[in-house]
Amino acid sequence: GKTDEVFASATSEINKIYSSLKQASLKLDLSNNKFNFSAEIKVSVVLYTDNFKILFSYHSGKMENETITLHETREISENGNVINYGELEGDGPALLLIHGQMASWEDYASVIPELHENWHIYAIDVYGHGESTHKEELYYLDVNGNDIIWFIENVIKQETVVSGHSNGALTAAYVAAYGSELVKGVVLEDPPVFSTQGENWENSFAYLDTYKPLHDYISSKQTECWEAYYFRHCYWGELFMKDSMSGIANYAQHYSEKHPGEEVKIFFMPASATITFHYVKQYDMLYGEHFYDLTWNNGITHEQLLSDITIPCIYLHAKENVADNGVYLCAASREQAERAVALIGDNAQLIETEDSNHDIHGTHTQIYVDAINSFLKEGM
Repeated sequence: GKTDEVFASATSEINKIYSSLKQASLKLDLSNNKFNFSAEIKVSVVLYTDNFKILFSYHSGKMENETITLHETREISENGNVINYGELEGDGPALLLIHGQMASWEDYASVIPELHENWHIYAIDVYGHGESTHKEELYYLDVNGNDIIWFIENVIKQETVVSGHSNGALTAAYVAAYGSELVKGVVLEDPPVFSTQGENWENSFAYLDTYKPLHDYISSKQTECWEAYYFRHCYWGELFMKDSMSGIANYAQHYSEKHPGEEVKIFFMPASATITFHYVKQYDMLYGEHFYDLTWNNGITHEQLLSDITIPCIYLHAKENVADNGVYLCAASREQAERAVALIGDNAQLIETEDSNHDIHGTHTQIYVDAINSFLKEGM
């Protein structure tokens, strides 16, 4: 009980002091098992408890700008499905943001204020996420994609640039390929091209770290919370801190039992390791099953999808990273990214970041914002 009070107090103070930081660092000594996570260190706090010592620097995913009012709305499509979205009105053209797996429209909170300087922003929850409809029959590329096209035509009703992250980038590609003339440009932020239709799928980080554990959890008796199960079976834990993961999983389970129904918060872990926990309570795990069994594409090949894009396109690729055992620790290899851009053609530009961090809009914000704003030069 005393330890929980220390954690709660420390978390409160850290949130107050470091809420604007955009990088995280961590040194953890847990039960004599050491782990070092290195990133840009802005500020750090040293916290001592009876059992472990933490050097911690906090990353905030919150949008903290009192001059901005963002409205959240639910739109009912013509087929009765709910599309939940956030809207930030602006004087510029329309920008539609599509988040990735286990996230929600709020995943863009940290970058929305800067984008708002030039754009009228719409950010949606895809089906199976957030406040949008949760029905398994909707969890397909074309089904969600067609309803997003409807959303552009019936809610936005003006020329629009579309940007999607991760599998949301594949959905953005669908909208770009098959949407109306209102869709004028697209940004594909590190899409898992080709792998999520089966190419080297079971040797990919996404499969090993997310979809296989998720499938196994759904198939299990679920004797612990998803967060604890994930830490016990995640691939990055097996690679980098295998001996420590059981202790972290036990802590996650303890937190879940102490705070039922709430987001599991593990303040001594970097945001990159726990960010999906913020949204998982509003995530339908059956959505992930359609990636595990490769049915999400619903018969649409990535070759066909990319070849059908004729509007201006920017492909943002996180640099290739391969583990010693050959597993790709990235959404797509350099070769896959180049192949995707070649299929799109001369209207596509490939931009690669200096590291393999998948969350480009969060960790390479200026690259992302510049890519979006480049469409303003196209006469938007």
